[in-house]
Amino acid sequence: MKVHADEVRSLFSHAMSEMYRAEVPQYGTLIDLVTEVNAATLSNDPELEHALRRNGEVDRLGVERHGAIRLGTPEELFTIRRVFAVLGMYPVGYYDLSVAGVPVHSTAFRPVEDEALRRNPFRVFTSLLRLELIEDEGLRKEAAHILSDRQIFTSRALELVTVFEAEGGLEQAEAEEFVLEVLETFRWHSDATVTLATYNKLHGAHRLIADVVSFRGPHINHLTPRTLDIDAVQVGMPKRGITPKAVIEGSPRRNCPILLRQTSFKALEERIEFKAEEGGLVEGKHTARFGEIEQRGVALTPKGRKLYDELLASVRREVQVGVAGSHAGAYESQLAETFEAFPDSWSELRDQGLAYFRYLPTPTGLAAVAREKVLPPFDQLAARGYLHFDPIIYEDFLPVSAAGIFQSNLGSEDQQTYAERANRQAFEEGLGAKVADEFDLYAKAQQESIDPALAQLSKAAGKTP
Repeated sequence: MKVHADEVRSLFSHAMSEMYRAEVPQYGTLIDLVTEVNAATLSNDPELEHALRRNGEVDRLGVERHGAIRLGTPEELFTIRRVFAVLGMYPVGYYDLSVAGVPVHSTAFRPVEDEALRRNPFRVFTSLLRLELIEDEGLRKEAAHILSDRQIFTSRALELVTVFEAEGGLEQAEAEEFVLEVLETFRWHSDATVTLATYNKLHGAHRLIADVVSFRGPHINHLTPRTLDIDAVQVGMPKRGITPKAVIEGSPRRNCPILLRQTSFKALEERIEFKAEEGGLVEGKHTARFGEIEQRGVALTPKGRKLYDELLASVRREVQVGVAGSHAGAYESQLAETFEAFPDSWSELRDQGLAYFRYLPTPTGLAAVAREKVLPPFDQLAARGYLHFDPIIYEDFLPVSAAGIFQSNLGSEDQQTYAERANRQAFEEGLGAKVADEFDLYAKAQQESIDPALAQLSKAAGKTP
């Protein structure tokens, strides 16, 4: 019997979490903190707990993670798409980080159906190095040659991907073996594939270039739990011996959370063995892996996203926070003041078409239409209390936030900058597929809740849907 992709994804995300906990002890500390904060938040906010239970989202909190990897070649991107398909994860969204001085473009592999997201919403933010952004032609060619010599997947993992594609699934034993084999792609290696001199040249071009090119594979560089109160986690980290980044990426604290807020702790400086020019090995250091936490809010419509982007860009123009945290207080004050222009009630967000919601008929509504034998227009149902609406959780990422996390952990005050050079066509050619549009997915989820809600109300009213 074939194992459902949701189950394989759960096996993999659990195995990944256990591996990362062993590799980065502070990750375990972070999980404990987030678990405590989430329990306290639910205990203190019965309405939030009820809404999460109503939409089947409480159980997913304990397993919810996102990881991040950086690939070196289009061929690696093409194959990772095939690997993630076995886990029921598909590319959603195109992110150009070059505008923020990070020489990659990215997508997020994740489940796309509501039921799959409820079972396990594991995501992997997957970036592809853009070698064309390396100005030094010689270094660019050297990096390409180094990457062409590596194979980041085990031969057995590739065999099992082929079995999955041919047979439409894996048996239980094959699924368990697949998880173990693919885990090797994400494992940390403390030995580099390049000399220290080559590493230093790559590092001089950009720290992230050195991280991608210098190792056997795309080690997982962070694994991120979801919290219901990121401000409490930010305050709690120093008490656990963890120093968070200076400011939380995203909007300020709100009654109605929107999109995504993220924070992190500084990347680890790790001992690495490099090849020596004269043979043998030489010790050096590398900074790559860090901890990250996220709080997810409602998914915004294109109209809502436009307003969000405009407000955030305005703040970032006014106040720039240094990597060491300079101007953090001014930034947070400006952020709070500017975002007063963004409505902060579920009703306003819905009425103004700024966010996506999931609808259910209320007992009051069903009783009323049964009594009156009339179904009012849709735009009146929520106002009359006939329809209940809950926010649809944002399942994706934000380029500015991702770049901010990258820069605070891997960068310095003198970050290199690039002109905006989005190249979605080249990315999708390497991927071998189109990336899904996140707005289409949220609109579909919203409509798929509206249709049965209206059908139930119509039936109660004695009408033909």
